[in-house]
Amino acid sequence: MPQTCRPPKRGAGFVLRIAWSAACVAAAPLLVGQAARAAQVPPKVAVAEDSLARFPRMVQEYYAARVAAAQQDGLRAQAALGTRADAEAYVRGVREKIARCFGPWPERTPLRPRVTGIVQRDAYHIEKVIFESRPGFLVTANLYVPKGRQFPLPGVVGSCGHSANGKAAAPYQSFSQGLARLGYVVLIFDPIGQGERLQYGHLKEPGRPRIGVGEHLYAGNQQILIGEFFGAWRAWDGIRALDYLVSRTEVDPRRVGITGNSGGGTMTTWLAGVEPRWAMAAPGCFVTTFLRNLENELPADIEQCPPRALALGLDHADFLAAMAPKPVIILAQEQDYFDGRGTQEAYARLSRLYGLLGAAERVRLAVSPGPHGYSRPAREAMYEWFNRAAGVSGTSPEPDIVVERDEVLQCTPSGQVAELGSRTVFSFTQEKSRALGRQRTAPAGEELKQAVATLLRLPQRQGTPEYRILRPTRSRNYPKPHATTYAVQTEPGIFALVYRLGDEPLLSRPPRGPRRALLYVAHHSSDAELREEPLLAELLKAEPQSTLFACDVRGIGESRPNTCGTNMFLDPYGSDYFYAVHGLMLDYPYLGQKTHDVLRVLDWLTSLGCEEVHVVGKGWGALPAALAAIVSPAVTQVTLKNALTSYADVAESETYAWPLSCLAPGVLRQFDLPDCYGALGARRLRLIAPRGAAGEPVSP
Repeated sequence: MPQTCRPPKRGAGFVLRIAWSAACVAAAPLLVGQAARAAQVPPKVAVAEDSLARFPRMVQEYYAARVAAAQQDGLRAQAALGTRADAEAYVRGVREKIARCFGPWPERTPLRPRVTGIVQRDAYHIEKVIFESRPGFLVTANLYVPKGRQFPLPGVVGSCGHSANGKAAAPYQSFSQGLARLGYVVLIFDPIGQGERLQYGHLKEPGRPRIGVGEHLYAGNQQILIGEFFGAWRAWDGIRALDYLVSRTEVDPRRVGITGNSGGGTMTTWLAGVEPRWAMAAPGCFVTTFLRNLENELPADIEQCPPRALALGLDHADFLAAMAPKPVIILAQEQDYFDGRGTQEAYARLSRLYGLLGAAERVRLAVSPGPHGYSRPAREAMYEWFNRAAGVSGTSPEPDIVVERDEVLQCTPSGQVAELGSRTVFSFTQEKSRALGRQRTAPAGEELKQAVATLLRLPQRQGTPEYRILRPTRSRNYPKPHATTYAVQTEPGIFALVYRLGDEPLLSRPPRGPRRALLYVAHHSSDAELREEPLLAELLKAEPQSTLFACDVRGIGESRPNTCGTNMFLDPYGSDYFYAVHGLMLDYPYLGQKTHDVLRVLDWLTSLGCEEVHVVGKGWGALPAALAAIVSPAVTQVTLKNALTSYADVAESETYAWPLSCLAPGVLRQFDLPDCYGALGARRLRLIAPRGAAGEPVSP
């Protein structure tokens, strides 16, 4: 990544951070303040100095254990390999698993390529190319064609990292020019949301997502609702770029390679796993292990987190193993924030596999000095490796590179495909959501209950949960004078924090009963909302015989993570997103985990003798509250404040305010929230001030 594109804070990962109106204010509904929008500053949830936070590392350590276990499964599978036949079977297996993460692919439609200009240079010329990777979805690219060579020549697809100007960034121009001078035809294209392919540049209203690589999350999170993966969209652009490259008579289709750095290293790695035509690959500044990234609290773009990858036992090395025994070189920088220990571990795994395949010399690790970036030593290591793989004779140090101005390389008249009427990722998401809505039948009863449990991967629940009794704190100005906090264990390593309010002090296990309970599922913090949410006092007044319990599910309130940097909870690349995206890789959605917490608290209340539970949820908490109420027979009444109207509203709105942690993967293929609300009508559902896609108030 170029110097100018490095993140302002390490905790934001390696991607430029964007302002995103998805952040919600703890003491208010989901709508973000206009001042924060106008200033393009990610609003944060205010945390009072005396806020309770007794489990701030709980979620991090839970995920670390889960990811470590997944890694061990993968290591055991590879350790069991003993013969060439075993290794070949392993390669076939990882290819099948990768296909499950990325597929199915769209139809291969006509590329409709056109050259909009040619730049002449001494040893090569640069063609400005536009093609369609999907109908109406334009890709801008530069084709570097050597002069004075006998065709066909080997070809390389260049994958850009997270640079605002995409293919025009200095490191990407550098390797393209360097390869062209060595006799390669190079096609380098703009990624979605970068260079000439901005998706949201046309939006003018305050609060729009800041243009640039942050668009990856904004477009990609939304795709989860319709069962799409942004990484597959990015990879498909790379596959279609290869289609165009090998269509050129100047290119030998038997000698084509892929290289890129940082985010481009990601796509190089993924493309190695999904596209069999590559003859060689050189990913830079990406390959490590999922565990090292998780342990180091390093968030990544959504395209860098393939759904189900961890559940299937895949790691970075496996995507390169899918190419085996073709030549692969891993490029790394000694001072990179991607953990070099993980890079060594990935290389060791590949070395053993290639050795079993009788091709030990076809895999290499090249570590260059310096920080994150496609450095000159790394580029020269790539040139040497590709020359060997492609049978190109002679190597020499990279000549001085003359970096072209952005406008020299632009394929469009004024620098954006939008002016040519290109479709956006959102337009496809909206279209598919509407199509799913027309196809979907509204499930009800047991069918809906089973659909919720299956979609959210809800674990089997058995027995009464264990719990801890926490020591009382001083007066918190709750609606009742006394509160006892119980840490209810919902699964190993995870506790839901439950406050029991009463008129008398209680330092022991909760007494049997009451027959009826109010269970409040917090938006961001039970502690704060017990002090500030007027609905709770109203409910207590309306139901004086009910005992009030308030619940923090994992990841909020007392277990709100203090990870990924300082006060990064609601940053687009912050801790809430970090665990939500890892939940997708583990095939255990974060929303499903939170719903399971509510269900186990309901089991706990039932064990105390509660026969009727009125579940109340607010904001983010309204979602697991409603979904748990669909599943649990203990719930007899439901009240939801500031609940999301529907997932279709989010999928079909260009701007939206709900984070990944609130979204259910593929939900619109099966049901939507109105189906749940309809089913809960039998339990006296009350909707108070629901919120639309952008957090705006909507009539019930």
